[in-house]
Amino acid sequence: MDVNRLRRVVADQGRDGFTGAVLIRQNQHTIVEQAFGYANRAEDIPNNPETRFGIASGAKLLTAIAINQLVDAGKLALDTRISDCLPFTFPQFDPSVTVHHLLTHTAGVPDYFDEDVIEDFEDLWFDRPMYRIRQLEDFLPLFQNRPMQSGVGERFQYNNGGYILLGLVIEQVTHQPFADYVAQHVLAPAEMTRSGYFEMDALPPRTALGYIDLPGGRWKTNIYSMPAKGGADGGLYVTAKDMAALWDALWEHRLLSPASTKRLLTPHVTARIPGATEDAWHYGYGVWIGQRAGEVSQYFLMGYDPGAAFHSAVFPTLRTMVVVCSNQTDGSFGMMKAIEDELH
Repeated sequence: MDVNRLRRVVADQGRDGFTGAVLIRQNQHTIVEQAFGYANRAEDIPNNPETRFGIASGAKLLTAIAINQLVDAGKLALDTRISDCLPFTFPQFDPSVTVHHLLTHTAGVPDYFDEDVIEDFEDLWFDRPMYRIRQLEDFLPLFQNRPMQSGVGERFQYNNGGYILLGLVIEQVTHQPFADYVAQHVLAPAEMTRSGYFEMDALPPRTALGYIDLPGGRWKTNIYSMPAKGGADGGLYVTAKDMAALWDALWEHRLLSPASTKRLLTPHVTARIPGATEDAWHYGYGVWIGQRAGEVSQYFLMGYDPGAAFHSAVFPTLRTMVVVCSNQTDGSFGMMKAIEDELH
């Protein structure tokens, strides 16, 4: 890998309008650490390597880690049925849905944001204002009374509602709010000192606002497009360095036992990422796993929300880690693709 060419690729993407932060490490050494664009466009406050960004569904990994910590502690089992551990009514759910099914998106439960039915995430908030969504239970009315989407274990179907249910399981078992448990048992031991589940109307300093670009060069922030506080399916804010620290903590078994770490990174179900170049894609627990020639080519996280885009990957054979955070809808895709093309 030509490091100078890689740096030029990142710089070129920055000149082409990328807004966010990029961190690339090889053999534990940082070879790229740059930020582009603005954290606050109205005030001309630039992004920098210490800026916090929302990572949307990239946060599912932390929920999966938290669940497996409870398994390690003997407080939960992967074959525990949701109907046995949650005190909520799900009149049309199959009672055989387990924690494992939810982790692998094979539960078949309804989703509160079904991309096959709803094209625009903002449409969710017409009947239930986003400023009222501040706890995991607040998401339940959006999907708990709907029918199953498919049979239990029948197929992979990406599902945000399933991870909301996992967050509720964590709360039920630990008697702590989900965000508090994760802060204490995942963020702290991983030394993610600047990360957290923040409320959008009370963001801490040096946090990027999310931007939705409109025709004619206009834009708006995403404050009316997102839940006031994200849930166990997303909602975490991180710096690029903190995201790298999470990968490190996972590999070093500071978060899970070696057996649980291996299980989390095991390809449990075949999945598909449109346009991806890998021979095959699978899903572990909260993480995508790409394979080439029968070997793992990358462990991959991604997340998209209005005004937020995130990609991060570990390429084991290349001993390389990449983190791309953006405060712009779809902002990370071009940067990540250009980096991957150069790596390969």
